[in-house]
Amino acid sequence: MMGNLIPAFLKPESASVQAAKVDMIFTGLTLISAGIVALVIGLVVTFAIRFRRGSRANRGELPSLVSSEFEIGWTAATLFVFLFIFWWATSIEIGAYSAPKDAMEVHVVAKQWMWKTQSASGAREINELHVPVGAPVRLILTSQDVIHSFYIPAFRLKRDALPYQQTETWFQATKTGSFHLLCTEFCGTDHSRMLGRVIVMEPQDYARWLSAQPERDGLAELGERLFTARGCSGCHDAGSKVHAPSLAGIWGQAVPLEGNRTATVDEAYLRDSILQPKRDVVVGYEPIMPSYEGLLTDGEIQSLVAYIRLGTDKLDLIQSLSLEPSQNICAPGQSSASPRSPAMVPGAPAQTPRP
Repeated sequence: MMGNLIPAFLKPESASVQAAKVDMIFTGLTLISAGIVALVIGLVVTFAIRFRRGSRANRGELPSLVSSEFEIGWTAATLFVFLFIFWWATSIEIGAYSAPKDAMEVHVVAKQWMWKTQSASGAREINELHVPVGAPVRLILTSQDVIHSFYIPAFRLKRDALPYQQTETWFQATKTGSFHLLCTEFCGTDHSRMLGRVIVMEPQDYARWLSAQPERDGLAELGERLFTARGCSGCHDAGSKVHAPSLAGIWGQAVPLEGNRTATVDEAYLRDSILQPKRDVVVGYEPIMPSYEGLLTDGEIQSLVAYIRLGTDKLDLIQSLSLEPSQNICAPGQSSASPRSPAMVPGAPAQTPRP
């Protein structure tokens, strides 16, 4: 409702849940600022007229009690307005980092000068991102070289992609269409050409688009094969002779670390454990794991993280779109009664590696 106070021609396009909240804050700040300006100007004009030269207004000193009340009241009002604005903006900003549990997961890798995206279903794109309208989308970002900034103006969404780190954010589109994707962190010679678009589709159209993509292994399945190929299974499998922590069901759990510390197993913790294994050593285990920095690409690390998470985050993307039976789209060559290919279903159980 507050957004209706600003004429439509003065407002930029708004196409996400977050955009509506940001616009509401902007409108609120504008109204508060306008009110303060009007009050100050009104007092200046009033005093200029009342105490003009030649007027009979009393120019004696105000009683100390009145003077103190005005000073205390003005200071308290200013403090209250500041605390309200801080609480309001901060609560919305914090919410931008807490994606719903049923959100689609999309991994974004920034590179001079392109955006590479991959959903948990295996669909990969360059400088494009297809999503269904009304579905929350969780973005996990990293960079292969320098700092980039993932920015969708219509969604009021901006998040840095950092080298050797993972950041995340989320959005929920509220209308279909094609929306600009920009990099807003100067990243080199062709920074201005690091452009893309986010294409928001109706759920049935998105399901049809997803089914038309080439069959690819999902992140978890790629991570399962990589887990064996890189020798991780030699230490972390249940039957391993090496004394290493088991990774089964560890996702989201709190693990005790040396130095009377604890850590929650999430993307950031696993990435640090792979690249800097001696920094956070689990209590009861020797720091014998080698660092894989420079040996694994960002995409491979994402695949390993997805595999370790398997079993605690099983989301059937097509089912979550709540399509009618007549709208349910199958993978190429399948009937509506056939199970979907694991490569098309985020979080599907990883299969035994092919020989």
